[in-house]
Amino acid sequence: MTPKRLVVGISGATGIAYGMRILELARKAEVETHLVVTPAGQLTRLHETDISAGDLAAMADVTYRPADVGAAIASGSFRTAGMIVAPCSVRTLSAIAYANNDNLLTRAADVTLKERRRLVLMVRETPLTMAHLRAMTAVTESGGIIMPPVPAFYLGPESVADIVDHTAGRALDLLGIDVPDLPRWGEESVPNNETLMSEEKLIWNT
Repeated sequence: MTPKRLVVGISGATGIAYGMRILELARKAEVETHLVVTPAGQLTRLHETDISAGDLAAMADVTYRPADVGAAIASGSFRTAGMIVAPCSVRTLSAIAYANNDNLLTRAADVTLKERRRLVLMVRETPLTMAHLRAMTAVTESGGIIMPPVPAFYLGPESVADIVDHTAGRALDLLGIDVPDLPRWGEESVPNNETLMSEEKLIWNT
């Protein structure tokens, strides 16, 4: 039986915490992870974390060099559940949108799309130009999913870690990878319907 595999890409936008948390949650879900980090992604690691390149690599089951375009994840015959790029820079978004397979990350993403597997890009940029939006449209038309890491404040997060956890879990949801403790609307982690209805009556009667 083929193990459930997930390809994780980390590129040079701010928000490397998302990619790191996805690796941790995938390991808890017993999903085999294959990681590729671009040079700009490593630069982000230096700016935003205290961990070494070796520590980051150890969070995945298999790690590849960006220049290793002959790696397993560069072939469609290597079966995976899909790929998440977290964070995804605009440069990486654009390369994926127009099949510019200039490194292993963008090649693996292109393979994911051509094999009709699920590709999730956590694009980290704002404000957006028309060029950004057109690249997002091109990825969507090719079957990919654009998922900017937008926090869900209705859950009442108490820390940045809470925000990262929920967003990372939602990204894994899109690939059918279950995160058991992920807070969800309508469950115990949010106000129940009775509370919401009473509050709504108060609002409309004032």
